[in-house]
Amino acid sequence: MAAEDPVVEDLLRELAPQVLGTLVRRYGQFEECEDAVQEAVLAAALSWPAEGKPANPRGWLITVASRRLIDQMRSEHARRQREATVAALQPRAGEGDEDRAPATDDTLVLLFLCCHPALTAASQTALTLRAVGGLSTAEIARAFLVPEATMAARISRAKQTIKASGSQFTMPAPPERAQRLRVVLQVLYLIFNEGYTASSGTELHRPDLAREAIRLARMVHRELPDDGEVAGLLALMLLNHSRRNARTGPGGDLIPLDEQDRGQWDAGQIAEGIALIEAAMHASPLGPYQVQAAIAATHAGAERPDDTDWRQVHALYLILERIAPGPMVTLNRAVALAEIKGPHAGLDLLATLDRDDRIARHHLLHAVRAHLLERAGDRAAARENYKRAARATASLTEQRFLEARASRLAGA
Repeated sequence: MAAEDPVVEDLLRELAPQVLGTLVRRYGQFEECEDAVQEAVLAAALSWPAEGKPANPRGWLITVASRRLIDQMRSEHARRQREATVAALQPRAGEGDEDRAPATDDTLVLLFLCCHPALTAASQTALTLRAVGGLSTAEIARAFLVPEATMAARISRAKQTIKASGSQFTMPAPPERAQRLRVVLQVLYLIFNEGYTASSGTELHRPDLAREAIRLARMVHRELPDDGEVAGLLALMLLNHSRRNARTGPGGDLIPLDEQDRGQWDAGQIAEGIALIEAAMHASPLGPYQVQAAIAATHAGAERPDDTDWRQVHALYLILERIAPGPMVTLNRAVALAEIKGPHAGLDLLATLDRDDRIARHHLLHAVRAHLLERAGDRAAARENYKRAARATASLTEQRFLEARASRLAGA
């Protein structure tokens, strides 16, 4: 986004999906509407900082985007049989879009559309960031460390897939809505996780992606305030994001949770996250995001590492294993179990994951095993597992941390 004024940039990021939703509802043709909105946003980013915001920013964007869309249709469909369609799309006299910008916000409908089940998870994420998040193709490509042309092709294919599916720009029917909402939350969770701990590259985190995921989660929560899992996901994001300033040192080196300066944690985000999860867990059926948020809240509530209620953390992981089993859940439960019963108990639980192809070669399995082996006094095995973990991650920050841990045990 080209705006240098952060206030204008934030406003455009908020308005772009609303404008896109209005155009898609009015004209259909998702791909063409999305291109027109991007052009309108660019025009606003260039003109508003110098000339000032219009009285009705949303209406201004709708007007400009509608005109760009109609101009595009005229250019591409100049044949006579298209002329009637173009004429029908023109606003009638006295009905300028700027004066009659609809009061409804279709952003949630747009988010559901971007998370269409016909798309792959990677395409859902990219299209959500582009259409709902307002990020440019270049920004999304940089976030996921792929060439811009590759990301552009991915987004284009996603739009074509939605078009071919014949999906209507409406909220899914109730039976499908719950399933689609799970996809929406998963996409936002993936965006946040990539921002919280980048899967590759020189930086540990991408705060822009994390903030965007939080903004979108707030939007969904505003639309669905009684959904416990929506509240749980937002709480989880806030509680984890609250630690961002304490997770790396001055040189960018990773600082593990038990060594962080907790005075640097964001108390406001912690308070908001705890309030959200406490209300959600008392008012709705328990879901995996709520349980994960409750675990994060337990860590956030400990003034010192030694104050952490590890029995509660372990109990919550047992619940999570029951309602949403997976190797990462068991991996994290092993850490909690080791805090309660000692490192050998944790190592025994980790051994059950060695034949699970989903995690057997994951760097976190090697890293956790190395940590527990070090606590158990087996420095040579710990060093080997730290080195193995370092080789398995594409994050340079994590590599440096794990290699440093291995070097510390040299000569064992």
